[in-house]
Amino acid sequence: MTKKNKPPDPLTDLLAGVQPEILINLITAIAQNRPDVRNACFDYLKTHVKLSPEQQTRSEGEIVMALWAELSPDLEELDSYGGRDYGKANHVATLLYDIQKKLNGRKVDKKIRREVLEKVLPFIVSGNAGLDDALYDLAYATCYSDENLRGLAQAFEAMNSDWPRDHARRIYRKLGDREKYLELRHQKLVYGGDYHDLATFYWDEGNRSKALSVAEEGMNKGQGRMDELRLFLADRARKSGNREQYLALQFEQATDRLTLAKYNEFRKICTTEEWNSYENKLLETLDRTGISERLNILMHRKEYEKALAELLKEKNAYLDSSVLMRTAELLESRFPDSILTYYLSRFNRLKSETARKGYIARAQVMLKIRRILVDILKDENRWMKFAEKIKAENLRRPAFQEEFARIVPGWRELGKE
Repeated sequence: MTKKNKPPDPLTDLLAGVQPEILINLITAIAQNRPDVRNACFDYLKTHVKLSPEQQTRSEGEIVMALWAELSPDLEELDSYGGRDYGKANHVATLLYDIQKKLNGRKVDKKIRREVLEKVLPFIVSGNAGLDDALYDLAYATCYSDENLRGLAQAFEAMNSDWPRDHARRIYRKLGDREKYLELRHQKLVYGGDYHDLATFYWDEGNRSKALSVAEEGMNKGQGRMDELRLFLADRARKSGNREQYLALQFEQATDRLTLAKYNEFRKICTTEEWNSYENKLLETLDRTGISERLNILMHRKEYEKALAELLKEKNAYLDSSVLMRTAELLESRFPDSILTYYLSRFNRLKSETARKGYIARAQVMLKIRRILVDILKDENRWMKFAEKIKAENLRRPAFQEEFARIVPGWRELGKE
Protein backbone atom coordinates (compact mmCIF):
# COMPACT_ATOMS: atom_id res chain seq x y z
CA MET A 1 0.00 0.00 0.00
CA THR A 2 1.44 3.40 -0.98
CA LYS A 3 1.81 6.24 1.47
CA LYS A 4 -0.98 8.15 -0.32
CA ASN A 5 -3.42 5.26 0.04
CA LYS A 6 -2.49 4.50 3.66
CA PRO A 7 -5.54 4.92 5.92
CA PRO A 8 -5.35 7.79 8.41
CA ASP A 9 -4.25 7.02 11.94
CA PRO A 10 -7.31 7.22 14.24
CA LEU A 11 -5.18 8.71 17.04
CA THR A 12 -3.88 11.46 14.74
CA ASP A 13 -7.41 12.26 13.62
CA LEU A 14 -8.59 12.40 17.22
CA LEU A 15 -5.71 14.63 18.38
CA ALA A 16 -6.29 17.05 15.51
CA GLY A 17 -9.62 18.09 16.98
CA VAL A 18 -8.61 18.32 20.63
CA GLN A 19 -8.33 21.61 22.50
CA PRO A 20 -4.75 22.56 23.55
CA GLU A 21 -5.67 22.41 27.25
CA ILE A 22 -6.74 18.79 26.91
CA LEU A 23 -3.51 17.89 25.09
CA ILE A 24 -1.49 19.58 27.83
CA ASN A 25 -3.35 17.63 30.52
CA LEU A 26 -2.91 14.35 28.58
CA ILE A 27 0.84 14.74 28.07
CA THR A 28 1.38 15.92 31.64
CA ALA A 29 -0.53 12.94 33.01
CA ILE A 30 1.44 10.46 30.89
CA ALA A 31 4.83 12.03 31.65
CA GLN A 32 4.25 12.60 35.36
CA ASN A 33 5.41 9.16 36.48
CA ARG A 34 7.42 8.26 33.40
CA PRO A 35 10.85 9.97 33.46
CA ASP A 36 11.72 8.56 30.05
CA VAL A 37 8.55 10.01 28.51
CA ARG A 38 9.10 13.36 30.24
CA ASN A 39 12.68 13.44 28.91
CA ALA A 40 11.48 12.58 25.39
CA CYS A 41 8.93 15.41 25.54
CA PHE A 42 11.60 17.97 26.45
CA ASP A 43 13.95 16.74 23.72
CA TYR A 44 11.16 16.87 21.12
CA LEU A 45 9.92 20.32 22.09
CA LYS A 46 13.45 21.76 22.15
CA THR A 47 13.85 20.91 18.47
CA HIS A 48 10.38 22.10 17.41
CA VAL A 49 9.79 25.18 19.57
CA LYS A 50 11.94 28.30 19.91
CA LEU A 51 12.84 28.61 23.59
CA SER A 52 13.97 31.66 25.50
CA PRO A 53 17.34 31.37 27.30
CA GLU A 54 15.46 30.93 30.57
CA GLN A 55 13.27 28.18 29.09
CA GLN A 56 16.36 26.53 27.60
CA THR A 57 18.07 26.43 31.00
CA ARG A 58 14.94 25.14 32.70
CA SER A 59 14.49 22.52 29.98
CA GLU A 60 18.08 21.25 30.36
CA GLY A 61 17.58 21.00 34.11
CA GLU A 62 14.31 19.11 33.69
CA ILE A 63 15.99 16.64 31.34
CA VAL A 64 18.81 16.09 33.83
CA MET A 65 16.38 15.39 36.66
CA ALA A 66 14.23 13.16 34.45
CA LEU A 67 17.32 11.10 33.58
CA TRP A 68 18.22 10.84 37.25
CA ALA A 69 14.68 9.74 38.14
CA GLU A 70 14.95 7.06 35.45
CA LEU A 71 18.24 5.61 36.68
CA SER A 72 17.76 6.10 40.41
CA PRO A 73 15.86 2.85 41.23
CA ASP A 74 18.40 0.74 39.39
CA LEU A 75 21.34 2.59 40.95
CA GLU A 76 19.89 2.05 44.42
CA GLU A 77 19.46 -1.64 43.69
CA LEU A 78 23.04 -1.95 42.41
CA ASP A 79 24.30 -0.14 45.50
CA SER A 80 22.30 -2.44 47.78
CA TYR A 81 23.56 -5.67 46.19
CA GLY A 82 27.12 -4.66 45.29
CA GLY A 83 26.74 -4.29 41.53
CA ARG A 84 26.75 -7.77 39.96
CA ASP A 85 23.95 -7.18 37.43
CA TYR A 86 26.11 -6.12 34.47
CA GLY A 87 23.19 -5.38 32.16
CA LYS A 88 21.63 -3.05 34.71
CA ALA A 89 25.03 -1.51 35.49
CA ASN A 90 25.61 -0.73 31.80
CA HIS A 91 22.15 0.85 31.55
CA VAL A 92 22.78 3.06 34.60
CA ALA A 93 26.28 3.99 33.38
CA THR A 94 24.80 5.11 30.06
CA LEU A 95 22.25 7.35 31.78
CA LEU A 96 24.91 8.77 34.11
CA TYR A 97 26.96 9.64 31.04
CA ASP A 98 23.91 11.26 29.43
CA ILE A 99 23.52 13.48 32.50
CA GLN A 100 27.23 14.28 32.43
CA LYS A 101 26.97 15.40 28.80
CA LYS A 102 24.07 17.69 29.68
CA LEU A 103 26.07 19.19 32.53
CA ASN A 104 29.14 19.59 30.34
CA GLY A 105 27.03 21.75 28.03
CA ARG A 106 27.03 24.32 30.87
CA LYS A 107 23.36 25.19 30.43
CA VAL A 108 22.13 23.69 33.71
CA ASP A 109 21.52 26.12 36.56
CA LYS A 110 23.23 26.01 39.95
CA LYS A 111 20.22 24.70 41.85
CA ILE A 112 19.86 21.62 39.63
CA ARG A 113 23.63 20.95 39.65
CA ARG A 114 23.70 21.15 43.45
CA GLU A 115 20.73 18.77 43.63
CA VAL A 116 22.47 16.26 41.33
CA LEU A 117 25.65 16.44 43.42
CA GLU A 118 23.69 15.85 46.63
CA LYS A 119 22.17 12.74 45.04
CA VAL A 120 25.52 11.43 43.73
CA LEU A 121 27.67 11.87 46.84
CA PRO A 122 26.00 9.16 48.98
CA PHE A 123 26.71 6.58 46.27
CA ILE A 124 30.35 7.71 46.15
CA VAL A 125 30.53 7.32 49.95
CA SER A 126 29.07 3.81 49.69
CA GLY A 127 31.24 2.78 46.73
CA ASN A 128 29.13 -0.34 46.44
CA ALA A 129 27.40 0.06 43.06
CA GLY A 130 30.41 -0.83 40.92
CA LEU A 131 30.18 2.50 39.09
CA ASP A 132 32.80 4.59 40.86
CA ASP A 133 34.33 6.15 37.73
CA ALA A 134 30.96 7.21 36.31
CA LEU A 135 29.81 8.64 39.65
CA TYR A 136 33.02 10.62 40.17
CA ASP A 137 32.86 11.94 36.58
CA LEU A 138 29.30 13.11 37.19
CA ALA A 139 30.28 14.80 40.46
CA TYR A 140 33.03 16.73 38.66
CA ALA A 141 30.61 17.67 35.86
CA THR A 142 28.41 19.54 38.33
CA CYS A 143 31.25 22.02 38.94
CA TYR A 144 31.32 25.11 36.70
CA SER A 145 33.66 27.22 38.82
CA ASP A 146 36.59 27.08 41.22
CA GLU A 147 34.08 27.70 43.99
CA ASN A 148 32.15 24.58 42.93
CA LEU A 149 35.36 22.55 42.78
CA ARG A 150 36.41 23.69 46.24
CA GLY A 151 33.01 22.66 47.60
CA LEU A 152 33.42 19.25 45.96
CA ALA A 153 36.92 18.88 47.44
CA GLN A 154 35.54 19.68 50.88
CA ALA A 155 32.78 17.09 50.41
CA PHE A 156 35.37 14.47 49.37
CA GLU A 157 37.61 15.35 52.30
CA ALA A 158 34.71 15.00 54.74
CA MET A 159 34.19 11.40 53.62
CA ASN A 160 37.40 10.51 55.49
CA SER A 161 38.30 7.72 53.09
CA ASP A 162 41.44 7.22 50.99
CA TRP A 163 40.04 7.44 47.48
CA PRO A 164 37.77 10.49 48.00
CA ARG A 165 40.60 12.16 49.93
CA ASP A 166 42.91 11.55 46.95
CA HIS A 167 40.40 13.34 44.73
CA ALA A 168 40.19 16.22 47.21
CA ARG A 169 43.97 16.52 47.24
CA ARG A 170 44.12 16.67 43.43
CA ILE A 171 41.47 19.40 43.38
CA TYR A 172 43.33 21.49 45.95
CA ARG A 173 46.51 21.13 43.92
CA LYS A 174 44.67 22.20 40.77
CA LEU A 175 43.20 25.21 42.58
CA GLY A 176 46.64 26.22 43.86
CA ASP A 177 45.67 25.74 47.49
CA ARG A 178 49.16 24.85 48.70
CA GLU A 179 48.33 24.41 52.39
CA LYS A 180 45.37 22.07 51.86
CA TYR A 181 47.25 20.05 49.24
CA LEU A 182 50.29 19.54 51.50
CA GLU A 183 48.10 18.78 54.51
CA LEU A 184 46.37 15.93 52.67
CA ARG A 185 49.49 14.78 50.87
CA HIS A 186 51.46 14.33 54.10
CA GLN A 187 48.60 12.27 55.52
CA LYS A 188 49.44 9.61 52.96
CA LEU A 189 53.03 9.00 51.85
CA VAL A 190 53.21 5.25 51.34
CA TYR A 191 53.57 4.30 47.68
CA GLY A 192 56.03 5.34 45.02
CA GLY A 193 53.23 7.25 43.31
CA ASP A 194 52.59 9.26 46.49
CA TYR A 195 56.21 10.42 46.64
CA HIS A 196 56.23 11.12 42.90
CA ASP A 197 53.15 13.33 43.28
CA LEU A 198 54.79 15.35 46.08
CA ALA A 199 58.14 15.56 44.28
CA THR A 200 56.56 16.92 41.10
CA PHE A 201 54.58 19.42 43.17
CA TYR A 202 57.76 20.87 44.63
CA TRP A 203 59.48 20.73 41.22
CA ASP A 204 56.64 22.62 39.52
CA GLU A 205 56.71 25.11 42.38
CA GLY A 206 60.40 25.75 41.67
CA ASN A 207 61.74 24.13 44.84
CA ARG A 208 64.12 21.75 43.04
CA SER A 209 66.19 20.67 46.05
CA LYS A 210 63.06 19.76 48.03
CA ALA A 211 61.69 17.84 45.03
CA LEU A 212 64.86 15.76 44.72
CA SER A 213 64.97 15.16 48.47
CA VAL A 214 61.38 13.85 48.45
CA ALA A 215 62.07 11.66 45.40
CA GLU A 216 65.16 10.12 47.00
CA GLU A 217 63.24 9.52 50.21
CA GLY A 218 60.55 7.79 48.15
CA MET A 219 63.13 5.52 46.53
CA ASN A 220 64.13 4.34 50.02
CA LYS A 221 60.70 4.20 51.67
CA GLY A 222 58.14 3.91 48.89
CA GLN A 223 56.14 0.74 48.32
CA GLY A 224 54.51 -0.73 45.22
CA ARG A 225 55.01 0.70 41.74
CA MET A 226 58.12 2.90 41.55
CA ASP A 227 58.26 3.52 37.78
CA GLU A 228 57.25 7.20 37.75
CA LEU A 229 59.49 8.11 40.68
CA ARG A 230 62.46 6.29 39.18
CA LEU A 231 62.00 7.95 35.79
CA PHE A 232 61.64 11.36 37.48
CA LEU A 233 65.05 10.93 39.13
CA ALA A 234 66.57 9.46 35.99
CA ASP A 235 65.46 12.48 33.96
CA ARG A 236 66.95 14.84 36.55
CA ALA A 237 70.24 12.87 36.49
CA ARG A 238 70.36 12.98 32.69
CA LYS A 239 69.78 16.72 32.57
CA SER A 240 72.41 17.36 35.25
CA GLY A 241 74.95 15.27 33.34
CA ASN A 242 75.20 12.49 35.95
CA ARG A 243 75.47 9.62 33.46
CA GLU A 244 76.35 7.01 36.07
CA GLN A 245 73.25 7.69 38.18
CA TYR A 246 71.09 7.94 35.06
CA LEU A 247 72.15 4.49 33.82
CA ALA A 248 71.83 2.93 37.27
CA LEU A 249 68.24 4.17 37.56
CA GLN A 250 67.38 3.10 34.01
CA PHE A 251 68.87 -0.35 34.68
CA GLU A 252 66.72 -0.67 37.80
CA GLN A 253 63.71 0.43 35.76
CA ALA A 254 64.43 -2.12 33.02
CA THR A 255 64.92 -5.06 35.40
CA ASP A 256 61.83 -4.32 37.47
CA ARG A 257 59.50 -6.81 35.72
CA LEU A 258 61.82 -7.14 32.72
CA THR A 259 60.18 -7.34 29.29
CA LEU A 260 61.53 -7.36 25.75
CA ALA A 261 60.38 -3.76 25.35
CA LYS A 262 62.30 -2.69 28.47
CA TYR A 263 65.32 -4.69 27.34
CA ASN A 264 65.34 -2.86 24.00
CA GLU A 265 64.77 0.53 25.60
CA PHE A 266 67.74 0.06 27.93
CA ARG A 267 69.94 -1.29 25.14
CA LYS A 268 69.09 1.78 23.06
CA ILE A 269 70.21 4.32 25.65
CA CYS A 270 73.55 2.58 26.26
CA THR A 271 76.75 3.15 24.33
CA THR A 272 78.58 0.00 23.21
CA GLU A 273 80.91 0.23 26.20
CA GLU A 274 78.02 0.79 28.62
CA TRP A 275 76.08 -2.13 27.20
CA ASN A 276 79.09 -4.40 27.61
CA SER A 277 79.19 -3.39 31.26
CA TYR A 278 75.48 -3.96 31.92
CA GLU A 279 74.52 -6.82 29.58
CA ASN A 280 75.44 -9.76 31.80
CA LYS A 281 73.92 -8.14 34.90
CA LEU A 282 70.68 -7.62 32.98
CA LEU A 283 70.59 -11.22 31.76
CA GLU A 284 71.10 -12.46 35.32
CA THR A 285 67.61 -11.09 36.09
CA LEU A 286 65.93 -13.21 33.40
CA ASP A 287 64.97 -15.90 35.89
CA ARG A 288 62.83 -13.34 37.75
CA THR A 289 60.61 -12.63 34.75
CA GLY A 290 57.80 -14.70 33.26
CA ILE A 291 58.29 -17.47 30.72
CA SER A 292 56.77 -15.48 27.86
CA GLU A 293 59.10 -12.49 28.25
CA ARG A 294 62.03 -14.81 28.87
CA LEU A 295 61.39 -16.50 25.53
CA ASN A 296 60.87 -13.18 23.75
CA ILE A 297 64.25 -11.92 24.94
CA LEU A 298 66.13 -15.14 24.17
CA MET A 299 64.65 -15.33 20.67
CA HIS A 300 65.47 -11.65 20.10
CA ARG A 301 69.07 -12.43 21.09
CA LYS A 302 69.03 -15.48 18.76
CA GLU A 303 69.90 -17.74 21.67
CA TYR A 304 67.82 -20.54 20.21
CA GLU A 305 69.17 -23.42 22.30
CA LYS A 306 68.45 -21.55 25.54
CA ALA A 307 64.98 -20.69 24.27
CA LEU A 308 64.38 -24.37 23.48
CA ALA A 309 65.50 -25.38 26.96
CA GLU A 310 63.12 -22.86 28.54
CA LEU A 311 60.28 -24.05 26.33
CA LEU A 312 60.77 -27.71 27.23
CA LYS A 313 60.84 -26.90 30.95
CA GLU A 314 57.33 -25.40 30.85
CA LYS A 315 54.83 -27.94 32.19
CA ASN A 316 51.64 -25.89 32.41
CA ALA A 317 49.47 -26.97 29.48
CA TYR A 318 46.82 -24.36 30.27
CA LEU A 319 49.17 -21.40 30.44
CA ASP A 320 48.24 -18.57 28.06
CA SER A 321 50.64 -19.90 25.50
CA SER A 322 50.51 -17.68 22.44
CA VAL A 323 54.17 -16.72 22.95
CA LEU A 324 55.16 -20.30 23.78
CA MET A 325 53.50 -21.72 20.67
CA ARG A 326 54.86 -18.95 18.45
CA THR A 327 58.34 -19.65 19.81
CA ALA A 328 57.88 -23.37 19.17
CA GLU A 329 56.85 -22.66 15.58
CA LEU A 330 59.96 -20.49 15.04
CA LEU A 331 62.15 -23.29 16.38
CA GLU A 332 60.55 -26.12 14.35
CA SER A 333 63.04 -26.14 11.49
CA ARG A 334 66.08 -25.88 13.82
CA PHE A 335 65.04 -28.52 16.34
CA PRO A 336 62.24 -30.58 14.75
CA ASP A 337 62.58 -33.63 17.03
CA SER A 338 62.63 -31.56 20.21
CA ILE A 339 59.69 -29.42 19.13
CA LEU A 340 57.79 -32.55 18.14
CA THR A 341 58.37 -33.84 21.69
CA TYR A 342 57.05 -30.51 23.01
CA TYR A 343 53.91 -30.68 20.85
CA LEU A 344 53.25 -34.30 21.83
CA SER A 345 53.58 -33.48 25.51
CA ARG A 346 51.12 -30.63 25.16
CA PHE A 347 48.72 -32.81 23.20
CA ASN A 348 48.84 -35.52 25.85
CA ARG A 349 48.36 -33.07 28.74
CA LEU A 350 45.20 -31.63 27.21
CA LYS A 351 42.20 -33.66 28.35
CA SER A 352 40.27 -35.90 25.96
CA GLU A 353 37.03 -35.59 27.94
CA THR A 354 36.36 -31.89 27.61
CA ALA A 355 34.15 -29.21 26.08
CA ARG A 356 34.32 -28.40 22.38
CA LYS A 357 36.86 -25.64 22.93
CA GLY A 358 39.16 -28.27 24.43
CA TYR A 359 38.82 -30.37 21.27
CA ILE A 360 39.69 -27.30 19.22
CA ALA A 361 42.86 -26.78 21.30
CA ARG A 362 43.89 -30.43 20.78
CA ALA A 363 43.18 -30.22 17.04
CA GLN A 364 45.35 -27.11 16.74
CA VAL A 365 48.24 -28.93 18.43
CA MET A 366 47.61 -31.95 16.20
CA LEU A 367 47.95 -29.69 13.16
CA LYS A 368 51.40 -28.66 14.39
CA ILE A 369 52.39 -32.30 14.95
CA ARG A 370 51.34 -33.04 11.37
CA ARG A 371 53.45 -30.15 10.09
CA ILE A 372 56.58 -31.48 11.84
CA LEU A 373 56.08 -35.06 10.70
CA VAL A 374 54.89 -34.44 7.15
CA ASP A 375 56.39 -31.12 6.05
CA ILE A 376 59.69 -31.03 7.96
CA LEU A 377 60.68 -34.63 8.78
CA LYS A 378 59.00 -36.00 5.62
CA ASP A 379 57.74 -39.02 7.58
CA GLU A 380 54.13 -39.35 6.41
CA ASN A 381 53.93 -42.99 7.47
CA ARG A 382 54.66 -42.08 11.07
CA TRP A 383 52.01 -39.33 10.90
CA MET A 384 49.40 -41.74 9.55
CA LYS A 385 49.99 -44.30 12.29
CA PHE A 386 49.83 -41.69 15.03
CA ALA A 387 46.77 -39.89 13.65
CA GLU A 388 44.83 -43.12 12.96
CA LYS A 389 45.44 -44.24 16.55
CA ILE A 390 44.12 -40.92 17.95
CA LYS A 391 41.11 -41.02 15.64
CA ALA A 392 40.25 -44.61 16.62
CA GLU A 393 40.52 -43.81 20.34
CA ASN A 394 37.98 -40.99 19.98
CA LEU A 395 35.41 -42.43 17.55
CA ARG A 396 32.64 -42.07 20.13
CA ARG A 397 33.23 -38.34 20.49
CA PRO A 398 31.37 -36.64 17.60
CA ALA A 399 32.41 -33.12 18.58
CA PHE A 400 36.05 -34.26 18.75
CA GLN A 401 35.84 -35.70 15.25
CA GLU A 402 34.04 -32.64 13.87
CA GLU A 403 36.69 -30.21 15.12
CA PHE A 404 39.60 -32.39 14.01
CA ALA A 405 38.04 -32.78 10.56
CA ARG A 406 37.63 -29.01 10.34
CA ILE A 407 41.18 -28.19 11.40
CA VAL A 408 43.43 -31.10 10.43
CA PRO A 409 43.80 -31.76 6.65
CA GLY A 410 42.80 -35.28 5.57
CA TRP A 411 41.28 -36.22 8.92
CA ARG A 412 38.07 -37.65 7.44
CA GLU A 413 40.01 -39.98 5.15
CA LEU A 414 42.18 -41.46 7.89
CA GLY A 415 41.66 -45.23 8.36
CA LYS A 416 39.85 -45.66 5.06
CA GLU A 417 41.34 -48.08 2.53
